[in-house]
Amino acid sequence: MILRILPLVLLAFASAAQTPEFALAGLRVVPDRWDKEANFRKLDHYAREAAARGARLVITPEGFLDGYVGNDQGLDKEKYFAVAEPIGGRMLVRVQHLARELKIYLAIGFSELRGRQVFNTVAIFGPDGQLVSRYSKTHTGSEQWNTPGSEFPVVSTTLGRWGTLICLDRQLPEPARILAIEGAQLILIPSYGGYGEMNDAMMRTRACENGVYVAFVHPKRCLIVDPKGTVVAKDEGGGDQVVLAKIRLDERIGRGPIRARRPAIYGEILHQK
Repeated sequence: MILRILPLVLLAFASAAQTPEFALAGLRVVPDRWDKEANFRKLDHYAREAAARGARLVITPEGFLDGYVGNDQGLDKEKYFAVAEPIGGRMLVRVQHLARELKIYLAIGFSELRGRQVFNTVAIFGPDGQLVSRYSKTHTGSEQWNTPGSEFPVVSTTLGRWGTLICLDRQLPEPARILAIEGAQLILIPSYGGYGEMNDAMMRTRACENGVYVAFVHPKRCLIVDPKGTVVAKDEGGGDQVVLAKIRLDERIGRGPIRARRPAIYGEILHQK
């Protein structure tokens, strides 16, 4: 397993020459609960602002499309399933068209209807409008009607390799580490619950310990953190806003503590206690 880090190291050295600097934008925007039309209008407004400022990747908070209603206490299942929609649903198609019009990568959080189940999902659409990545929250906590996901996809794009986590996933070290081991250079973390000083420290730690960029996007907090754990951009003041940072997925990726891993002695982490 130690050899698995070699592609990550080679990728780090190659990335400086192959990957251009680009701007990413986190939308620190509070959505309206249960109102997908209103939230799409907000997405349209702020995504256009971000694109006009040069952003090539735009990220919403968790569950943005419906206002993250999936964690409501006493949530009515029928009502929740009615607000959820499949990846090819009407509102998602509008998001897809927006990404294509603006020629950006657009990451949207929504409640995804998949057969007879609902997942807390983030989908990324590319500049051509095609689905680039779909990640479903693996640690759903108290979300009564959401089915946990079980995979940690890493996607290759023209701007580098990205992985996604959602909210509670970030509070455990293993999900981010898996993405880093699989070659992610940037981890997107759309969230809704929990922010403050402790969270800021956690996001800096996740970036530093894995040698990756982290983009934490929450309705009331946004942080872009570099692989050394330095915050390179954050929200300022009150109100909805676009937080923009220019980054390059260069030779810093994959360095730091992750280089000292000894997977052969980590077997106990798999034991249920």
